[in-house]
Amino acid sequence: MTNDELRQLASETQCVQAGYIPGNHDARIMPIVQSTTYKFDTAEDLGDTFDLKVDTPMYTRLGNPSLSWVEEKVAVLEGGVAALSTSSGQAANFFAVANIAKAGDHVLAMSNLYGGTHTLFGSQLKKFGIEVEFVEPGLSLEELKGHLRPETRCIFSEMIGNPALDVLDLEKVAALAEAGDVPLIVDNTFPSPVLCNPLNWGAHIVTHSATKYLDGHATSVGGFVVDGGNFNWKNGKYPELTEPDQDYHGIVYTDQFGPAAYIAKMRAGLLRDFGSTMSPFNAFLINVGIETLHLRMQRHSENALAIAEHLANHPDVAWVNYPGLKDNPNYALAQKYLPKGQSGVVSFGPKGGVERARQVINQAKLITLVTHVGDLHSHMIHPASTTHRQLNEADLKKAGVAPDLIRLNVGIEAVEDIIADIDQALAASR
Repeated sequence: MTNDELRQLASETQCVQAGYIPGNHDARIMPIVQSTTYKFDTAEDLGDTFDLKVDTPMYTRLGNPSLSWVEEKVAVLEGGVAALSTSSGQAANFFAVANIAKAGDHVLAMSNLYGGTHTLFGSQLKKFGIEVEFVEPGLSLEELKGHLRPETRCIFSEMIGNPALDVLDLEKVAALAEAGDVPLIVDNTFPSPVLCNPLNWGAHIVTHSATKYLDGHATSVGGFVVDGGNFNWKNGKYPELTEPDQDYHGIVYTDQFGPAAYIAKMRAGLLRDFGSTMSPFNAFLINVGIETLHLRMQRHSENALAIAEHLANHPDVAWVNYPGLKDNPNYALAQKYLPKGQSGVVSFGPKGGVERARQVINQAKLITLVTHVGDLHSHMIHPASTTHRQLNEADLKKAGVAPDLIRLNVGIEAVEDIIADIDQALAASR
């Protein structure tokens, strides 16, 4: 069966089968091609590869068979035309924007982004001369349209905010992108393609921190950018895709690569020049993780909902936030866009404020304290003093990070054991 045929099947099957397709007598499991270089028979053959006339690996900084197989799997899962692997999720988000924005351009980003992404956009991109304006995702469509400018080049958002856990109104933000005639980029890390496919709701580009649920085992840092192939780059705003690239002897990406022009330019330019390449071994481990993604996301979501319901009735808990709770303000959007599950992250605040929140984390035994989210272990963290520490009080509020917020990554352990550890930690912190 081919990857094109697998696109017609269920995501559960795609997780297991897509990407690497073994031929007769080939290894059944995706091989690790741990090589930096590739042999060519003639100088002309290698020259054609450098001119992008031939789609074959020439140097692993630009491409590698192991990376290509995993890229194809993620592209199939998201319903995109092509994907690019990167060394991290941060690199993926940077590439997604920098591929189409330059000094003097404007990016509209939702304010509820992960702290690292917020700093990347608000600080580092600013140094490149790219202005990123953060806006409240809860604004009406008409209010959001007021932030569009002639120099706006893309809209960036997270499908589920980290750690605010608010669910993106995809259709509204897609309508905003349509009004501005710019692409919508959605970071789909928390739902994973098993729970949501943003391209089906009007997004144009999807990013992932593969370090989280795609890998799922906290073994490998990596990222992906997926090209939906559904945006008109010939609208006059993106000359880097529609006019000759002198770095490649005048190639025009939209002419040569059609719907996959965006990813082709990213690989030939940003990946080549910045070198944020995923290692073949990490690609192997992430591929193994994706094979069980559908099973894990179901268990993560089931456990998270059960724990959220338990916390909502706990006498020591001041508040709890999980989009799967029926009284949650994001419940309707969650049912619309995430009907198969709302992922595995719950946030809550214990009675007693910031100091007690820290004590709850310190008293946990089964649940560990690590700087991570999205793997099969249960762990907690205090974002205001860790992952979002660089943000000021006003930006923390915009990002939905309350001072007492505990972010709980709900693992796939027995839910009763996770609950028991939470209960004893709350009791020990009184």
